[in-house]
Amino acid sequence: MLSAQSLPLIEATLPLVGERMPQIARNFYKRMLTAHPELFDGLFSRSNQKNGTQQQALAGSIAVFATHMVQNPDITPEAMLSRIAHKHVSLDIQPEQYDIVYKYLFEGIADELSDVITAEIAAAWTEVYWLMAHALIKMEKGLYAGLASDKPLAPWTVVKKQAAGTDAVTFTLEPADDTPVTPALPGQYVSVTATMPDGIRQVRQYSLSAGTATTRVFTTKLDADGEVSPVLHRDVQVGDTLILSVPCGDITLDTGTGPLILASAGIGCTPSASILRSLVDTGSKREVLVLHAESNLERWALRDQMNEDVALLEAAELELWLEIPSAGHHEGFMSLENVTIPEDASVYLCGPLPFMRSLRAQALQSGVPAERIHYEIFGPDLWLANA
Repeated sequence: MLSAQSLPLIEATLPLVGERMPQIARNFYKRMLTAHPELFDGLFSRSNQKNGTQQQALAGSIAVFATHMVQNPDITPEAMLSRIAHKHVSLDIQPEQYDIVYKYLFEGIADELSDVITAEIAAAWTEVYWLMAHALIKMEKGLYAGLASDKPLAPWTVVKKQAAGTDAVTFTLEPADDTPVTPALPGQYVSVTATMPDGIRQVRQYSLSAGTATTRVFTTKLDADGEVSPVLHRDVQVGDTLILSVPCGDITLDTGTGPLILASAGIGCTPSASILRSLVDTGSKREVLVLHAESNLERWALRDQMNEDVALLEAAELELWLEIPSAGHHEGFMSLENVTIPEDASVYLCGPLPFMRSLRAQALQSGVPAERIHYEIFGPDLWLANA
């Protein structure tokens, strides 16, 4: 709950702080990572720091949280916080790390707002920070308590590596030690830690595309300009060990019996594939419409798996959009214009941000309630985080 003393101060300064938050975020990260360069090893993404998206994420999350608290002083934005909490658990973030963030963040705020900041304004924004931090710590504590082990990160051995489409690779892994395995829910992801050529460990999140109680399967597309996927594609071989997190992510298959629409583009097909596989494994009779978009047929990373699983489900259909036409499929970008959406359908989206923005808008226009449209975001973008 935002206090009566802080509420008018936050409301009055939010436009200015929001305007300057990107500079504050850059100042903060520079201070913190200069003082703690070890945080690059196994935690912060060097790529996201270089391209500025990590700074945008911090600025976006704080601005969204503060705006929400001004508009709803007694209620925290649960959807945004849940997404962040799952990401934090996948990185094994601990409560004491919030103190480190607070120190350097508020040094950055004091520096960037030196022309206007007062003790009262600083106190009000401190309250906002700790409201958000304590809400996340509480959520994360609950998530940690639900794990099969007190170790969120554990070594896994690569037992299979195979090409998937023209520019992706699927990895199958088994536990490398006796750490108890936390079951994965359909649609969840794991953090994968890989060692870079300079010895620094970097982490990325990948959706699980299949798997059993004792295996993890994820598929990664090659990003030639990236840092982690080239190492996974080029250097990691069968028999090697990777550090994987417990499964995380709150965009999971609901337990109902209503119709499902799984809409994906590119490598965003991985959570759709996981959900499809779980429906097959449970003998589901739910009505399922799978919609997928690709540049061309050969590039579809999980083409065989998804087609086979659709064929095994008695009430499943698949429609495909291709930028390069192929007989029997839609041409161009995905559109819901001629897609019949059942009245009580739940819609799951995963793919590039422009794709999800477009499909979410089309689904809303078709009458699907916002609470039945689910979407997974990787990387530090927070679009529609409070939707």
